[in-house]
Amino acid sequence: MKYLIIIAALALSSCTTTQVEAQSKDKRAEKSLNKEGFSTMNAKVLASNKTAIANKEQRLVDAYKSLIKDADKALRFDAVTVMSKKQIPPSGDKHDYMSLAPYWWPDSSKADGLPYIRKDGKTNPEVKDFQDKDDMPKMVKMVDALALAYYFSENDAYAQHAAKLIRVWFLDEATKMNPNLTYAQAIKGRNDGRGAGLIDTRHFIRIVDNIALIKNSKYWTKEDQAKMQNWALQFLNWMQTSKEGTDEMKAKNNHGSWYDAQRLSFAIYLDSLDLAKRIIDHAGQRLDKQMDDKGFFPAEMERTISLHYSAFVMNALVNIAQMADKVGVDFWSYTTPSGKSLEKGFTALRPYFSNEKAWEGEQIKDYDWEDGYPILLEGKKHYKCRGCADVVTTLAGDKAPRLRINLLY
Repeated sequence: MKYLIIIAALALSSCTTTQVEAQSKDKRAEKSLNKEGFSTMNAKVLASNKTAIANKEQRLVDAYKSLIKDADKALRFDAVTVMSKKQIPPSGDKHDYMSLAPYWWPDSSKADGLPYIRKDGKTNPEVKDFQDKDDMPKMVKMVDALALAYYFSENDAYAQHAAKLIRVWFLDEATKMNPNLTYAQAIKGRNDGRGAGLIDTRHFIRIVDNIALIKNSKYWTKEDQAKMQNWALQFLNWMQTSKEGTDEMKAKNNHGSWYDAQRLSFAIYLDSLDLAKRIIDHAGQRLDKQMDDKGFFPAEMERTISLHYSAFVMNALVNIAQMADKVGVDFWSYTTPSGKSLEKGFTALRPYFSNEKAWEGEQIKDYDWEDGYPILLEGKKHYKCRGCADVVTTLAGDKAPRLRINLLY
């Protein structure tokens, strides 16, 4: 079913034939975006790995066993809901999601600590007091394990619990999250919420993939699908018309790229080809402004954990490229009018994600090498990086055979 989606906020990408599409060689997706329903996952790779698991191929045995172990733990995870939080949002409605900006702290020079002041890269532990921000990614993590385990094992128990967790968070009348982020990443003494809060829901991209993994089970019904698509439609329209959403659209750093990635996942989920192509074009325009001539991202380089944020923005762009494949647009090889490209970013940053070169920017926390694994594996596939898979194995050490990413590539 195709949905009519409000696109007034897409003025920057209103051309009929997008710049990105004009450079694309793949125009296969014309009638329907994505029969399998995936946003970032590759249906053919998953099917091949499912066969390999059934045949007990050694290369995937450890990763599959680790996944099943995680899924069995997830079966014991109780459903979480926005109604569990102690705080009452300014709206008075606990169905509204609520969170606190992570890098903002009480001002010690003020008796009441207000207004809060920014300490980039240093997370205020008070963030944990806002339960929505803690519960939502936990829920997605559990659904990730359950849905993938169901796909590979066909054990109904995994699909049943994954569907329950999704319904409780998004659909059930008594517990559902309202489709907005009006009160996300508030800064005490400054605002009740802000556009930057949209970064919280980047995890919802994975929910679209997870639904695709369980949609053929008896536990994800046509009614569930229709309700979830309606929720996605309302959330997407809120993203594109609210003050918070349009503020985030203007973001000049990783927030802007994750904003486009989220919109694109929902456009694909709603089977809106025209909107999806407009978003991809907008992401290309954003890339042209975000990247410098050497392939680095100045707005991320300014951060106190700049290697982390360089990987963070690259992962958003990788997600966009994966989803663009579903639309028949080749974002992997797209080059902007000023010569920027995802490949240029990969070439510039790969030595640092691979630990071949010491990072020259500020990084006040230990860098998590896992952040670079998807980028390196996509680089192997699209940019002929022959040693990239070996680098992931080296960086992962003893964990390498058990990595869940092995099941996705």
